[in-house]
Amino acid sequence: MACLGVFVGYLPVTTVAVSLPVIQQALDASTADLSWVSVAFVLPVAALILTAGVFGDVHGHKKVFQAGLGFCALGAAVALSAQSVVQVWAGQALLGVGAAALLPMTLALISHAVPDPRERGKYIGLWTTSLMGSLAVGPLIAGAIVEYAAWRWIYLVPIPLSLLSMVVAAFVLQESTSQVERKLDWPGQITAAVAIVALVYGVIEGGAGSFGDLRAVVALAVAVCSGAAFVVCERRSPSPMLDLTLFRSAAFTGSALVVMISFLGLIGFFFVLSLYLGMVQQLSTLESGLQQLPVTVLPMVLGAAVGRLMRYLSPRVLITGGLVITAAAFLTLTNVGADTSFGSLAWRLALLGLGLGLAFPCITATAVSSVPHHQAGMAAAGNNAFRQVGAALGPAVLGALLTSEAVGTLPDHLAAAGLPDPTSGTILQAVDAEGLGAVAGLPLGRATGPALHALSQSLLDGLHLCLLVSAVLMLCGAAVAAWLLRPAKGGGPAAADGARTTVATAGAETGQQRPTIASADRA
Repeated sequence: MACLGVFVGYLPVTTVAVSLPVIQQALDASTADLSWVSVAFVLPVAALILTAGVFGDVHGHKKVFQAGLGFCALGAAVALSAQSVVQVWAGQALLGVGAAALLPMTLALISHAVPDPRERGKYIGLWTTSLMGSLAVGPLIAGAIVEYAAWRWIYLVPIPLSLLSMVVAAFVLQESTSQVERKLDWPGQITAAVAIVALVYGVIEGGAGSFGDLRAVVALAVAVCSGAAFVVCERRSPSPMLDLTLFRSAAFTGSALVVMISFLGLIGFFFVLSLYLGMVQQLSTLESGLQQLPVTVLPMVLGAAVGRLMRYLSPRVLITGGLVITAAAFLTLTNVGADTSFGSLAWRLALLGLGLGLAFPCITATAVSSVPHHQAGMAAAGNNAFRQVGAALGPAVLGALLTSEAVGTLPDHLAAAGLPDPTSGTILQAVDAEGLGAVAGLPLGRATGPALHALSQSLLDGLHLCLLVSAVLMLCGAAVAAWLLRPAKGGGPAAADGARTTVATAGAETGQQRPTIASADRA
């Protein structure tokens, strides 16, 4: 049930990502609108994942698990019937609420069903494979559906899966709660949610227009004030959602920064990659899904091997090395063009998958092993929250960069294509009013081909800038990892293995304090 739950929760991530060009064309959406399609899913996950863990501890993991499935079915139904991009946002947001509940609850269910941490590691591995499997097959499912039906039907698959899982869970799952008393931290939850939403909204609005615009300024000011209020609330709370003393550990702080920085670059990259494959290379959704398989399948295949490597190599070495390889992959992608072949792009994406497969399995393990055992669950949940914040900012930041660079270079490319000034003026006015996707719908006659070529070249300029930024972000993450991440006390291979076992327990707890965490140290 846990594997099926996490598969359902994360299926929308890649099914929607590869369908963005089709959604843009069908709903006349701007690039900023598309940013919100991706962000609308990730924001609730980032804002609610800590609270969902505590809510399950208090009211029961089974109840929250079923509620998460219900939100997934409802969100998919809303998006399935969408007639506007705003309705897609609403559906995505409900799907994000469901995923926020399913991620911690599926792990908690495994922890309850398999008390032995050594045995539990095998099931956590299956859980991870299911998560990665949903990311890998999502593009193929979306591609096949869009090839033969309307894009909205990509949201059909989660509905029967969610409803069937809810029915089966009612009969086969036992209810469980935390063995340690927990309380809901509403002041912390509210201030954290407001800060995250305001920050992402300010970045998207500032990137789409100007960071001097009133809406962007107000949103960013609200984000700063809410963030400060969150810190005050957590310091005063008797049962904080995120204990700020965790940040006294350099390794925990380092892992939080690494995962946020790297996911900012990674999820932002997937956002611009989908636009490149759809709008520049003119690939179908199915072809885009097949093209992305190397970067989604390889980390899944490497999972078991990396787990064994952690017995012999420090997580710091694996994280730093993996992020450097990822940065190198981004740099190799900076010379792709409109006519780059399938094979030429595939090996670059495979290199990217190799770097991700080495780095990401170790990050949470390092965070958890760097704090006292009774805080291990909260450390894992906090690390997940920082990951989702980076994932929410990724499409916002890189989407804004892509739009800014593409719009800035479009006049030069229109001139180079030999288009007369009146035609170029019409195109630029349409872009200014409706976004880059408006060019494809303009009645330009013989000028349509040159105009689309100029658009592709401007999008490539934006893509190359985003790739450079992603590479720099990965190198920054590698530098932070090399500087701050330290082996656990009594480090070495055994400690690394202990950290790996700890993350299996701690991830399942999502803020709980249970006796089984201590057994991870003995492992």
